[in-house]
Amino acid sequence: MTEYKLVVVGAGGVGKSALTIQLIQNHFVEEYDPTIEDSYRKQVVIDGEICLLDILDTAGQEEYSAMRDQYMRTGQGFLCVFAVNNDKSYEDINKYREQIKRVKDADEVPMVRKLTQLFFHPSYSCWKQD
Repeated sequence: MTEYKLVVVGAGGVGKSALTIQLIQNHFVEEYDPTIEDSYRKQVVIDGEICLLDILDTAGQEEYSAMRDQYMRTGQGFLCVFAVNNDKSYEDINKYREQIKRVKDADEVPMVRKLTQLFFHPSYSCWKQD
């Protein structure tokens, strides 16, 4: 069975853990509990093949930034999460993207940006397309 290492990155409090737990357990976590690092595994079907997703839910707080290079080095794909109500979290996504490319010594790395906190209000400037 093919195994894929997916790393979930983003600023603290943007919903990385809630999103990951929703995927793994079909359960939405409403309370915020800061994560240092949690790992999950889920069997999924990708392109008709049964695969194992090894998902690393990472700390978004700046005090854990020293750990980033290590998990970015081992990740095969990245989910970059930001909150629509947090402009800085959107700006941080480009920093994560550049750090991932630097650590992996690659021009292109599989990444998806995911918007959370969907109580959208048009005044949130981070919602504007780049």
